[in-house]
Amino acid sequence: MATLNDINPNEFINELADSLKGTSDIKPPKWAGFVKTGRFKERPPASNDWWYMRAAAVLKSVYRLGPVGTSKLRTKYGGKKNRGVAAEHSYKGSGNIIRKILQQLEKAGLVAQGTKGIHKGRIITPKGKSLMNSIAKKISPKITSETGTEKSSTGSIQAEAAKPAEHKKAEAKAEKKAHKEKKAKPAEKTENA
Repeated sequence: MATLNDINPNEFINELADSLKGTSDIKPPKWAGFVKTGRFKERPPASNDWWYMRAAAVLKSVYRLGPVGTSKLRTKYGGKKNRGVAAEHSYKGSGNIIRKILQQLEKAGLVAQGTKGIHKGRIITPKGKSLMNSIAKKISPKITSETGTEKSSTGSIQAEAAKPAEHKKAEAKAEKKAHKEKKAKPAEKTENA
């Protein structure tokens, strides 16, 4: 079974945004066409579907980061402001946008308030997890057919992808050994002279 680590994140966000468009609880507010996504931005988003893209990205962030709140997500979606000749400063993203998206996702039943140890915030619900897994399954056959790699007997693509890494390690060791031998030879020549 494909996980979020196995698939292209951009393709996953696009598919998730398309599925969130069909949800009646997730709708952009009237002001969404005119607002910037943070004080570091110069213009509002160019895409008309940016609200659904951000909602999909927030849902994926809640899935990966565990109990997460607005403040942590503001930092994640922040950026640097271009201040001309002055030094750049980092600013957080819009809290209102993230808060409204989290409320809509909670209303849709995809996230819920929860705690994990001492941390509290929004966590993914089983409904949200199944939605994300179904989209990962839908994208997974596309990946295996495009890359041409077939699943091994264990069913993971990672085993096939690990082979080139082993070859790279062996090549790196061989280069280090050759470099050490090359350094040692000029030292021997100077001693003989």
